[in-house]
Parts: sequence; structure tokens; C-alpha cells
Amino acid sequence: MSDTLKPGLIGTRRVDIDRDKTISFMGDDCRVYSTPNLLYDIEMACRDLLLQHIDAGKDSVGTRVELDHVGATLLGMWVEITVTVTEVNGPAVSFEFKARDAVEEVARGKHSRFVVGIEKTAQRLQAKRAKAG
Repeated sequence: MSDTLKPGLIGTRRVDIDRDKTISFMGDDCRVYSTPNLLYDIEMACRDLLLQHIDAGKDSVGTRVELDHVGATLLGMWVEITVTVTEVNGPAVSFEFKARDAVEEVARGKHSRFVVGIEKTAQRLQAKRAKAG
């Protein structure tokens, strides 16, 4: 782990809300950014920040999410996600995040990730696959 990975680090990601990122179950007039896609984009913003501060051969996996999706973002708008490292406890890293579109805040919450070795994780998953048959 790099000495640069510490609380206070901030990263941002801007996401364009296209049709694939929206709900469809309320018809075309009500297409808005779906919560599952918002969550994915938050996780990737946190991961991208981590990748700048961890060694080659390492990555991270999500372990916990606390998400308040408080505003609807329309198809064709953008969202800016800002993530902040709040705690580093060995390989466990905690974040707070906020997301806003051009009009309002649309989400806030917390996310936890765990830094893992890619090779060791692949071996563990292969062993589980063998057990599962």
C-alpha cells in the first residue's frame, strides 16, 4: 500500500446518463438514472481513486454500501460523483460520497472497499469453483 493512500484523498467522476443507465419500467417520459447504475458508478469512482495509490497486481472489491438516492437525474443529463477517503485500516478503505447533477444533489452515502491481490483472489475463486463442482 502506498504512503499516499490516506484520509482526505478526493476523486471525482462525471457520468453521462444515457438510455442504458436509466429505468424503463415507468415509460420513456420517466427515464431516470437507475439506483443500480448509480451504485456501480460510485463503486468505480472509489476503485479508480484507489488504483492510483495501490501496488501493481492489486485491486479492490466492494464490501459495504450505504446509499441514499435522493434525487432523480433525467436521461441526457450528467452526474458528478465525488468520493473522499475517510479511513484506511490496512487493506480496508472507507469512503464518503456525494453525487449531484446540474440541478441538485442526487445521492450521498458511504462505501467500503478491501484491497486484494489479483493472483491470490483468482486462486481462491478457482478453489471455490472446484468445490462447487
